[in-house]
Amino acid sequence: MRKNLFFVLTLMVFFDYANAQTLKPGVLVIGNGNAAVAAGLQSAISGVKTTILLQAGGFDISPIENNLNSGIQAAFLKKYNAFLNKNGEKQLTGFDKQVANNVLTIWADSTKNLTIIRNVMWVKAERSGNNWNFKLSDGSTIKPKVFINPGDTKLNEALKITIKSTQNWAKLDYSSTVYRTSVTAGKSGNGTNANFFSLYNFLIPQQENLVWVNDPNSMLLGQAAGATAAYSAFYDIKTSLSNLKKIQGELINYKLNLMPFADIKTADTNWKAIQFVGVTGILKADINGATANFSPDKLVTTEEVKQPFKDFYYKAQIWFDDHKSPQITIGSAIDMICYVGNKSLEDTKRGLEKKWKTTYQFKTQLDLKRQINRREFAVLLQDYMPPFNVNIDQNGKVVR
Repeated sequence: MRKNLFFVLTLMVFFDYANAQTLKPGVLVIGNGNAAVAAGLQSAISGVKTTILLQAGGFDISPIENNLNSGIQAAFLKKYNAFLNKNGEKQLTGFDKQVANNVLTIWADSTKNLTIIRNVMWVKAERSGNNWNFKLSDGSTIKPKVFINPGDTKLNEALKITIKSTQNWAKLDYSSTVYRTSVTAGKSGNGTNANFFSLYNFLIPQQENLVWVNDPNSMLLGQAAGATAAYSAFYDIKTSLSNLKKIQGELINYKLNLMPFADIKTADTNWKAIQFVGVTGILKADINGATANFSPDKLVTTEEVKQPFKDFYYKAQIWFDDHKSPQITIGSAIDMICYVGNKSLEDTKRGLEKKWKTTYQFKTQLDLKRQINRREFAVLLQDYMPPFNVNIDQNGKVVR
């Protein structure tokens, strides 16, 4: 009898110890909505140990807005529809929340580096140096390097964080260069999808290692927040030192639109190059009311690219001084790329002959005398002289 009692007491001590454990993930997300799950998925996919604290119950997914689906949001909708089809259910006019929650539960539970904590509440939240300390209702503690808060104002109050103004999506209109700092695009608002969101709207002054998402229902924002937090945690640096280019590159690699080009889908062979060049503004969108189009078949003129190139490259000024034609042909585009980018003209031409139909999958013919279109121009730039690699400041202005 005494042995049994001793065994029971030992088990109680063991479970108390287990419950009192301290978890130290790179990134912690507290929430169970659209932004929270997308943030957690992207952070884990980016290679960082990530924890999502759901608190009560499971995921609570809201209907997806009619915007330009890309990245994790597009992947979720594909999984959601596949689930309905597999189970013999016709496409619903409404949104089946239970199906959505099930799909995301399966996805999240099978994702490497991602831990889901269910039915446990945070009871105390505080700073721990530049990091965070969260006491949970089961007696355990979470001490993440970076914390993503997808819209929970009560958490801000507990952490004594004051957000004076909430920055949101901005309409793409090229009136300033801040669009170059975009980390996602396509939010449907005010009847338009032609919107973008700047990386720096996630960051709160004097609040290091906090990524604030003001819209808990946006998977687009959630994914971008996840990559932002993952970068800081992975390199063990403050969020104020976030490398915009690295984060943008990571998001493009995972198929998230940075620019709201409605006519270039992520399945397009040249989508990545067009996104990289598009976010620099070298080739600007044709904005018509609610829609921003890249217009890939539109022919490139000297007038539209002359000043952007001069802004990015000193040597471009000399080339454009000599180039008097109002048109940019394939031949002149190659000449400019080689002159400004210090590349061999003949080697570049030979390379293009091999890549034109295969690597680039262009349906057009390689004719050096023909006026180049925007698709071709973007792909050549990204391959041979990417303007995306030129540094910019937090306002999107070129830094040389």
